[in-house]
Amino acid sequence: MTDQEKPVASDEKNEELNQPTDLTETNEATTDESSASLNEQTEDYSAANIRVLEGLEAVRKRPGMYIGGTGFAGLHHLVWEVVDNSIDEALAGFASTIIVNMHEDGSISVIDDGRGIPTDIHEQTGKSALEVILTVLHSGGKFDKKSYKYSGGLHGVGISVVSALSEWLEATVYRDGKVFYQTFRRGAVASEMTVTEGAHHTGTKIRFKPDAEIFESVEFDYDTLAKRLRELAFLNKGIKIILRQKSTKRCNSFEYVGGIASFVEFLNETKTTLFKDVIAFTKEKDGIEVDVAMSYNDGYNEQFFAFVNNINTIDGGTHVLGFRSALTKVFNRYIKENPDLLGKELKNKKDDFKLVTEDTREGLIGVLSIRVPEPQFEGQTKGKLGNPEVRGVVDQVVSDYLYDYFEQNPNIAKPVVEKILLSMKARQAAQKARELTRRKTALEGSSLPGKLADCSEKDPAKSELFIVEGNSAGGSAKQGRDRRIQAILPLRGKILNVEKVRLERVLSSEIIRDLINAVGTNVGKNDFDINKCRYHKIIIMTDADVDGAHIRTLLLTFFYRYMPEIIEKGYLYAAQPPLYKISRGKEIRYAYSEKEKDAIIANDFNGETEKVNMQRYKGLGEMNPEQLWETTMNPETRILHRVKCIDETEADRLFSILMGDKVEPRRNFIVKYAKSVKNLDI
Repeated sequence: MTDQEKPVASDEKNEELNQPTDLTETNEATTDESSASLNEQTEDYSAANIRVLEGLEAVRKRPGMYIGGTGFAGLHHLVWEVVDNSIDEALAGFASTIIVNMHEDGSISVIDDGRGIPTDIHEQTGKSALEVILTVLHSGGKFDKKSYKYSGGLHGVGISVVSALSEWLEATVYRDGKVFYQTFRRGAVASEMTVTEGAHHTGTKIRFKPDAEIFESVEFDYDTLAKRLRELAFLNKGIKIILRQKSTKRCNSFEYVGGIASFVEFLNETKTTLFKDVIAFTKEKDGIEVDVAMSYNDGYNEQFFAFVNNINTIDGGTHVLGFRSALTKVFNRYIKENPDLLGKELKNKKDDFKLVTEDTREGLIGVLSIRVPEPQFEGQTKGKLGNPEVRGVVDQVVSDYLYDYFEQNPNIAKPVVEKILLSMKARQAAQKARELTRRKTALEGSSLPGKLADCSEKDPAKSELFIVEGNSAGGSAKQGRDRRIQAILPLRGKILNVEKVRLERVLSSEIIRDLINAVGTNVGKNDFDINKCRYHKIIIMTDADVDGAHIRTLLLTFFYRYMPEIIEKGYLYAAQPPLYKISRGKEIRYAYSEKEKDAIIANDFNGETEKVNMQRYKGLGEMNPEQLWETTMNPETRILHRVKCIDETEADRLFSILMGDKVEPRRNFIVKYAKSVKNLDI
C-alpha cells in the first residue's frame, strides 16, 4: 500500500508532521496557499449561522440520552463528538490536519486547522457564539445547511454535551489574527472569553477532562481512539489525523490517499482475494453522495462497514438495505443472462434459480460511505440510518455500476459468481443440517448434550457455564463446582478450526453442536437468538500451556465468528488458573504469574526458597476438586478475564492471521512477537 498508517517516533515527529507539536504553542502558520484562500471565506461562517433551540439542564441528569451511557463507550463518545466537528470542517473544505492528544492528567485535546469556532456576538442571546455553542443544547452551525453541506453532528448537541459532562473544558480559537480563549466547568462558564493578538493561522483547540462524577471510569483507551481515527482517515482521503499519548510516547499518523479503497486493501492484507484490484466508485444522486469499495476473498466470513457522514452506523439502516438489495439483484440478473456459469446441475433449474442476500455476502469485504444532507439517525449515538429515500438511491447507484462493471470484466465476475454459487449450496446444506438437528431434538425430547453437567439455577443472569478442556479437568470441575449456579461442559477430542470451513461443516462437528446446544442460542444469521442464551457467564477454562492456549484460541474463533453477540453482551470470559502452588508446611499460596510467584516468596516466605515447596501446574487435571474450586472457580477468589472486542477490524485480522490458510502473515506475526512471549511451556 502506498498510503500511510505509521507510528511516529516521539523524537522525530515534528519533522515527520512538518508542523509544530501543538498548534497552540507557536504563531507560525501551518497551512498552504490553498488553505489560506479558504480561510478568506471565514466571513461566511459567523454568529449569524448559529441558532439556539433550547437549554442544557437535562444533560448531566440523563447523560445516557445524549451519549448512550456512562461506561466505556459513553466516555469515548465525548471524543467522537469533538473530532466530528473537526471532520465537518474538513468535509466543508476548510481543514486538512487534526491532532488528538492524550494528556498525562487524563484530559484530551483535539486540534484542527479549520476556520475556528465563531466568536462574534450572537444576536439572539447577546453572548459570544463560542459561549453559546459550549453552554446551550441544540446550538450550532449545522441546521441551515449554509455552513456545512454534509455533517455527522446534525443535532447540535455534541460539543455542548462534552462541556456539560466534563470537569473542565478549555476552548482556544484562532481566527481573524487573534487568539480567543475561554474556560468552562461542568457546562457552565468558568471564565470570560479573553482575546489576544498574534494568531497567524486559523483553527480550534478543545481540551477537556471527563467528569468522574458522571463516568464509571475516566481513563481513555489508546487503541479505541486509534481505531476510530484510522477509520476517519480512510473515509476522508488526504486528511492527516494524528494521535499521541504523551505518557507512553505512542504516536500514530493516519493518512490515506486512496480513501475507502485503501480501507479495503488494508482489510485484505491477511486474505486471499479472488481478483487483484478493489472495485471502487463514487456517484452523487439526488443530493446524496454514494462511495463504495469492495472485494471478494476465498474465506467464509463477511466484513462490511457502513458510514453516513463519517458516522459508523454499526446497526445498519436504509443505506445498508439498499446496498445488499442491489448486490442480490445484480448477481441474479448476471447469472440469468449468463446461464453457462450455473453448471450442469443448476442449469436445468435456471428458471427457478434465485439467490438470496446471504449468498452474496460470503467472502465479501466492503465499505459503503454515503453523505446525506439531512440524515435521520435512530438515537443520538447514530447507530442506524432511517432515511427511506436513501435505500432507493444506494440501490440504483450500486446496481447500475456493478452490473456494467461485471459485464465489462467477465474475468472478475466469473470467480465471484462461482464463489456465490458455492455459498448458496452451503447455505442450503446448513439449513438441512439445522432442520435435521431440530427434528432429532424433538424426537429425543431434549436439546441439551449428555456431556453437560447442568446447574439447577434457571435464571441465565445467575448461571455460569464452564467450558473445560479434557476429561480429568472436567471431572474435577464437576466435583468441585457450585452445582446450584455452575454448569460444566467438558471438551473431549479435537476442536474444529471454524476459520477454514463453512457453516454446514461447523454443524457436522459433534463438539461444536454440543457447545451450541449447551449455550442455547443456535447459530446462523436467521437462527441465532441472544435472548435464548442459557448462561450470562460462559467461561473458557483451559490449561496454562501451549495446548491450552490453542484450544482457547479455537473457542474464541468460534464465538467471534458464530456468536459475536455473546462477546458484545459481555457474557464470554476466560478463566485464569494458577501457574504455581507454593507451600511451606501448612501454608499454601497460589501464584498466577512469575511476578506474583517472586512476590509471594519474597514477602510471604521471607525469601527462604530452600524451605519452600513449589509446584508448577501444567494442567487443570493436576488439581483436585478442592484446589480447582479455590483457585479457579470460586467467585470470591477466582480471576476471570472478560473477552472484549474493542477493534473488530484488528480482531478479524488477528483471527485470519492465527487461524487462516495464509502462512506468510502468521510467520511474520510469530517473528514480530516471539520476544514478547512469557511463560512458554513446550
